[in-house]
Amino acid sequence: YTDWAWTSFTVFSISQTLMLAVGATYYLTFTGVPGTATYYGLIMTVYTWVAKGAWFALGYPYDFIVTPIWLPSAMLLDLAYWATRRNKHSLILFGGVLVGMSLPLFNMVNLITVADPLETAFKYPRPTLPPYMTPIEPQVGKFYNSPVALGAGAGAVLSVTFTALGCKLNTW
Repeated sequence: YTDWAWTSFTVFSISQTLMLAVGATYYLTFTGVPGTATYYGLIMTVYTWVAKGAWFALGYPYDFIVTPIWLPSAMLLDLAYWATRRNKHSLILFGGVLVGMSLPLFNMVNLITVADPLETAFKYPRPTLPPYMTPIEPQVGKFYNSPVALGAGAGAVLSVTFTALGCKLNTW
């Protein structure tokens, strides 16, 4: 991977946490109906699978593209909201912590199933590859000095703040 690709993994992890926590919390507290966050997570999951299909159509190997795992974390948000009798402050604290602990974990597990860059480089030799698919300095260890882990940690720390923002969008 190039430096920009590593950086994009960090941004990816944080942005997924941001989008899930803010979006799902906003819709959940706006409707007041537990289950809304899961519905939002389902919609976002479908969008990401469509995007994965689009990348595949451009010629990338199907197992080389990461899609985030939204649903379990969204379900935990719904559960926290329901279990605390629709208390926004509890949703921020408990729901935010649950998202921060679960979403990066699921995304890291998901990333393990992605094709190793070195393996992909051998499977798709340089002469037969279009320029945009040519691997540049493939790394042997996917998680060595990995910004994915950095992004997961940052997402976990920021998730309570993100969830609070989702609630605040309803002006309390």
